Amino acid sequence: MSQDFVRRLPDSGFVFQRKSGLGDKVHLDFPLMFLMLCISSYGLLILFSAVDQQSGPVLAQSVKLGIATVVMVVMAQISPILYLRLAPWLFVVGVILLVLTYMVGYEVNGSKRWLRIPGLLSFQPSEIMKLVVPMILAWYFHDRHLPPRAKHVVWAIVMITIPVLMIAAQPDLGTALIIGASGLLVLLLAGIPWRFVLGALGTCLVSAPALWFVLRDYQQQRILTLLNPERDPLGTGWNIIQSKTAIGSGGLFGKGLFQGTQSHLDFLPESQTDFIIAVLAEELGLLGIVILLIMYLLLMGRGVIISLQAQDTFGRLLSGTITFTFFVYVFVNIGMVSGVVPIVGIPLPMVSYGGTSVLTLFAGFGIIMSIHTHRRIIL
Repeated sequence: MSQDFVRRLPDSGFVFQRKSGLGDKVHLDFPLMFLMLCISSYGLLILFSAVDQQSGPVLAQSVKLGIATVVMVVMAQISPILYLRLAPWLFVVGVILLVLTYMVGYEVNGSKRWLRIPGLLSFQPSEIMKLVVPMILAWYFHDRHLPPRAKHVVWAIVMITIPVLMIAAQPDLGTALIIGASGLLVLLLAGIPWRFVLGALGTCLVSAPALWFVLRDYQQQRILTLLNPERDPLGTGWNIIQSKTAIGSGGLFGKGLFQGTQSHLDFLPESQTDFIIAVLAEELGLLGIVILLIMYLLLMGRGVIISLQAQDTFGRLLSGTITFTFFVYVFVNIGMVSGVVPIVGIPLPMVSYGGTSVLTLFAGFGIIMSIHTHRRIIL
C-alpha cells in the first residue's frame, strides 16, 4: 500500500448512515448535555461546602454556567464548514490579541494576561487560543495526506510554538502547557510517525537541564516543592501538604458532606478553585472521587464516539483534540492536588469556581455538538 495513503473522508463517497432525530434538528447532543449537567450539579454541591455553605458564590457560579450553556448552544448551531473557513483568520486575530496583551494589557498578581474593553468587559486572549490552536491545526491537515509529512509537521509545530511562547511570557505557564498539549494532540491524532514522537521526547529530556535556567524563580520553586514539599512546610510546601492531608483523611467514605476540617478551618488554600477536589476527597472520600471520575470518563467516552463518527478530517481532529484536552485538564488538576505534577493553576473542569475557563470549556463542547449534528444524513 502506498505510503501516501489518504485518511481523510471528503470526496471519498463514504457517508455514515443515520436518521435525523430531535438532537440533529436543534443541533444539540443530549447525552453530552446530560453528563455536563450531572458534573456541573455535582460541582455546585461541592462548591457549596467549600465556601462554608454561602449561597452567594454558588449563585454566581450558577449564572456563569448558565451563560456558558447559552454560548455552547450558539456554538452548536454554527456549521463546521464555517469554523473551517474562519480558522486561519481566528488564529491571526488571536495572535494579534496576544501582542496587544503584551503591549497594553493590565497585570493581575504580576501576570499581564488581560485585555480590558473600557465599559464593557475584560478577557484573556490566551483562553481563546485554547480552541483556536487545535482549530487551525485541524484546518491545516484537513486537505493534506495523513500521516503528515515531515514538512507539514514542522509547520504545525511553528503554529503551536508562536502562541505558546507568547503566553508563557505573560507569564502563564499553565495555559501555555495546555495549549501546547492540545496542539500535540492534533499531531498524534493526525498519525504523526512515532519516530517523531520519540525524537521529541528525547530532545526534551536532553534539554531539560538547560530549560531549568529559563524558568522564573517561582516556577523553579514549584518543581522543587513537588520533589520535596517538606523543605518549606510553612511556605511553598503548605498547599500541597494540606491538600494531601485532606485527601488522606477522607478515607473510603469521607467525613461527611459539610464536615471537612481542612477546608472549613482554612488550612486548605484555594479550596473553592484549584484545590476543590481535596474538599471532595475529605468529605465524600474515595467513593466521591470515583463517582466524579466515572462521570468524567463517560463524558470523554461520548466525545471519542463523536470524533470517530465525524465525516471529515477537520471534524475528527478538532472534536478528538477538544475531548482529549478535557482529559488533560482533569489529569493535571488531580495530579497537582495529589502531588504528582507541579502546581500550575489549572482548574478542575465544571467543578472549580471560575468563569473564563468554564466559558471556554462549554464553547469547546458546543463545537463538538456542531460537528456531530451537522453530519450528512441518508434517509
